[in-house]
Amino acid sequence: MTWIVFDYGGVLSLPQPESDAREMARAADAEFEAFISGYWRHRLDYDQAVLTPHAYWSAVLGRPVTHSEVARLVAMDVASWAHPNEDTVALLGELLAGGRDVALLSNASVCVGDGLDELPWIAAIGRRFYSGRMGLVKPEREIYVEVARELGVAPSEIVFIDDRPENVEGAERAGLTGVHFTDAAALRAALRAALPA
Repeated sequence: MTWIVFDYGGVLSLPQPESDAREMARAADAEFEAFISGYWRHRLDYDQAVLTPHAYWSAVLGRPVTHSEVARLVAMDVASWAHPNEDTVALLGELLAGGRDVALLSNASVCVGDGLDELPWIAAIGRRFYSGRMGLVKPEREIYVEVARELGVAPSEIVFIDDRPENVEGAERAGLTGVHFTDAAALRAALRAALPA
């Protein structure tokens, strides 16, 4: 049995549009460059559940935040990652319709993962792994080993797809077959080569 494990952001979804990030900065009354610097500087700790949503957004903005601000920013954050890559989503649909074993592994906080689970093209994937729920993040070896354990297969039986080279390299160090995502057409060719007929 070979599992195909997709990353989410930049693979199944388009990269976060700058316009969406600017809207979040405006909503928080923050200067954009400082906002986006803080957004990414603290992101892995948020994705690993080291930081709560309150602590994360306070760190991003450099000030205390209210419950209503956090709720609004979380909703806007989820929406900013909810733009599907239609070509990859179409390929995902073909794989699912063909009976392939497909899972998702994303660096995403608990609340972002909860939001992504509501998206129809994600809800169709039966096995979904989010770093915030696991307390682990890519590209650490442990997260890939844990996914293999949860799927009940050896790491060598997983083809992992990610747009970030460091995450693909981390997967390969853990014994998975890594595929660096550039576009859906190249991914089709890579999967034809990697998967048993």
